[in-house]
Amino acid sequence: MSINVSLLKEICETPGAPGFEQRVREIVLRELKPLADSVSVDNMGNVTALKEGKERKKVMVAAHMDEIGFIVTHIDDKGFLRFHTLGGYDPKTLTAQRVIVHGRKDLTGVMGCKPIHIMTPEERNKVPQIQDYFIDLGMSKEEVEEVVRVGDPVTRQRELIEMGNCVNCKSIDNRVSVFILIESLKKMNQLPYDLYAVFTVQEEVGIRGANVAAHSIGPDFGFGLDTTIAYDVPGSQAHEKVTQLGKGAGIKIMDSSTICDSRMVAFMKQTADKHSITWQPEILPAGGTDTAGIQRMGKTGAIAGAISIPTRHIHQVIEMADKNDIEACINLLTACTSELSLFDWNFS
Repeated sequence: MSINVSLLKEICETPGAPGFEQRVREIVLRELKPLADSVSVDNMGNVTALKEGKERKKVMVAAHMDEIGFIVTHIDDKGFLRFHTLGGYDPKTLTAQRVIVHGRKDLTGVMGCKPIHIMTPEERNKVPQIQDYFIDLGMSKEEVEEVVRVGDPVTRQRELIEMGNCVNCKSIDNRVSVFILIESLKKMNQLPYDLYAVFTVQEEVGIRGANVAAHSIGPDFGFGLDTTIAYDVPGSQAHEKVTQLGKGAGIKIMDSSTICDSRMVAFMKQTADKHSITWQPEILPAGGTDTAGIQRMGKTGAIAGAISIPTRHIHQVIEMADKNDIEACINLLTACTSELSLFDWNFS
């Protein structure tokens, strides 16, 4: 199986900062129309596609549509923009990078900061902070104010390219999971339980959409889909890697917001081995995913786990994932949702 890079490219390149996921949602709704028994959008903007199973137990799978971004907070007298972050950023990667300001029309801007030539020795040795940056639109204040307002979102400008066996783009986190969930739905047949595929909003600012969706659905079982750190580059120590590119789907054991149900972890490992799907264990010391909302926000909680996509350069200007890992994640999610009824879920 080769992945549909053109669809992944469209999903990744489309802007959708937290709270401003409209354009991504349009693509999701288009793709879901022939794949589900029903599709709905809740008050927050989460998209839920229901595929009915043989029994009325509920399975929730979540992939968030939003990406890290910014929001305009001020336009100064010379037309430069100040901003606040929407989600966590690595500031040192922003210097001289292009962004898109989504005002009355889209405008390309550049992240600016103090030139190195006029920095003091102390400033040169200091790690840049978010507040050191501004956005330069190359326009006067009057020109800017015709298009841009305080409160407009800003996203990164990066096209998807293929590098070796990898894809490289802004917003791999977490559009690759949006893609994986769509592609998995295309392969799912004869499900044992009702499956709720939820494309969530505002994950990057606190798992907000998943909390609402899980509270509404009340799943018995759940899977989060999200990227995770692949720290397999020069300078990394073996115990720091979390995951590695090209070593298969990550089966989450825990992160800072979730200890995955040990039964679900065992089931996922068993299912991967049964179907000869390459996998690797994942323990993420910092950072959380929609899995936390799935696990805890239903009335009785859910037996929850997560499939993690190894990703290099995460929360930077560009991110990178391996196509074989993406394929493994599609295969693992499809197999797990199809075989949930075959496992003994009782506590031993």
